[in-house]
Amino acid sequence: MRMRRAGIQGFTLVEMLVVLVILGLIVGLVGPRVLNYLTGARADTAQVQLQQLYAAAQLYTLDIGEPPPQEAGLDALVSAPAGVDGWSGPYLDGDTVPLDPWGNPFSYELDRDTGRFRVISLGADGVQGGEGADADLMR
Repeated sequence: MRMRRAGIQGFTLVEMLVVLVILGLIVGLVGPRVLNYLTGARADTAQVQLQQLYAAAQLYTLDIGEPPPQEAGLDALVSAPAGVDGWSGPYLDGDTVPLDPWGNPFSYELDRDTGRFRVISLGADGVQGGEGADADLMR
């Protein structure tokens, strides 16, 4: 004969399974939205960083009279390249160029003919090209 304590009751297996199914549905519906939000936030952060790096390279260009050399790349914004007069940096806070939100280095491309330059993040995959979170971002 089983004795029950007065006023104490447990959950049945069916009740616990219903709660687990409901929790699974909530995670299944909300999870992808949260991941999309995080992916979008990283892309937005990368755009802000690209803008800051581009602005720093423009300040360098104003001081020196030409964009950072391709060989020095974005490192020219934190330490003076050899043989450059008029460098009044560092043009970025810190001792190094920051990494993009995915932990990859930013790329720098200089068109020597036009003197125009681009700062590029290769996205989540760190490889040129791609779509979605893997898409390249540039300024």
